[in-house]
Amino acid sequence: MTIRADRTRLIAGATRRGAGRRPVSPPVERASTLLNDSPVSMRDETLGPVYGVEDLSAARELRAAIAGLEGAADAWLVPSGLAAVTVPLLALLRPGDEVLVTDALYGPTRRFLNRWLAPRGVSTRFHPANASTDDVLAAITGRTRVLLIESPASLTFELVDVPALAAGCSARRVLTVMDNTWAAGLAFRPMAHGVDVSVQALTKYAGGHSDLLMGSIAVTDAGIGRQIAHTIEDHGWRVSPDDAWLALRGLRTLPLRYDEQARSALRVASWLQARPEVAEVLHPALPGGPGHDLWRRDYAGAASLFGVVMNGGDEAAAHALMDALQLFGLGYSWGGFESLITHETGQLAFRQHPPKLHGELLRLHIGLEDPADLMADLETGLAAWSAALSRA
Repeated sequence: MTIRADRTRLIAGATRRGAGRRPVSPPVERASTLLNDSPVSMRDETLGPVYGVEDLSAARELRAAIAGLEGAADAWLVPSGLAAVTVPLLALLRPGDEVLVTDALYGPTRRFLNRWLAPRGVSTRFHPANASTDDVLAAITGRTRVLLIESPASLTFELVDVPALAAGCSARRVLTVMDNTWAAGLAFRPMAHGVDVSVQALTKYAGGHSDLLMGSIAVTDAGIGRQIAHTIEDHGWRVSPDDAWLALRGLRTLPLRYDEQARSALRVASWLQARPEVAEVLHPALPGGPGHDLWRRDYAGAASLFGVVMNGGDEAAAHALMDALQLFGLGYSWGGFESLITHETGQLAFRQHPPKLHGELLRLHIGLEDPADLMADLETGLAAWSAALSRA
């Protein structure tokens, strides 16, 4: 039969028949040495992995599930979401090459470009986060080898026209790598829109429980896949069998969690949008939010992560708001079951083209708590914000 729904596809792999009596989930195989029946079989890769650094049962099944979700020919696992971004850059870029990327780039990726690639002869050009498709393509030079796409962009959530950029880059023989963590392989499939490499931080939604670090790299082109596979192999980057098992378990319920948290996030974002303490809510799925028209055209859903621009204020007021909250955790990352809040104004100073915001920038991740309880908690935080401003 043809499976149409992601929520069915991600479970059907666990219940397939033909392998005899077995557990629903693959076993956790903790092994470095893998024994063989004969000297001849020791290097026979058709029999499976020959050493524990290669992917064992849980990791192999997770790779297959990610590839199916992304519509990819193959997918690889690496120890973190950051590694999912850096591995394709290491695989595809050489000294003298250039990578073009949004100025609203994820901070650790910016650090990698500046601190690791630049001294090794790979330069970076940053385009404004709100640049048009024509402006981005016009920034491509004869040295540009890769366009690194974040859509939505980190912290300020600008969207770009991915299909148009992918087509323009293909015509110019520039490869495209897209961070697809926000859409989780559910709300958007980059390779269906012409992107060469789709990466995710499985730490976020796939794990879903804030208890593992992992990234995925998905491709359709065999040549690009070989370069990525060789880079992973040569650097010895693998994930633990326990973490692979946890990520696979989280993946089974991903569509339900993603949709539920998206509904709650949109409800909280709409409520915040009407608050006098708030100047702007940065959420692509929110009418009037950044890139809403592109989101409505291309995306089938939305993440539970968005930005909140306050009406004025300062760091002390932002901290007062955060200190007053009881349900929102104070911690980085997102995509887990719990709600989180961070203060992000200081991150904007690293940009070459910082946006002009009306006040302090907060980032909210909405978890699986009841949104009415979260809004009541934020009401307390907003009162603390106003009190801090009145004392200033």
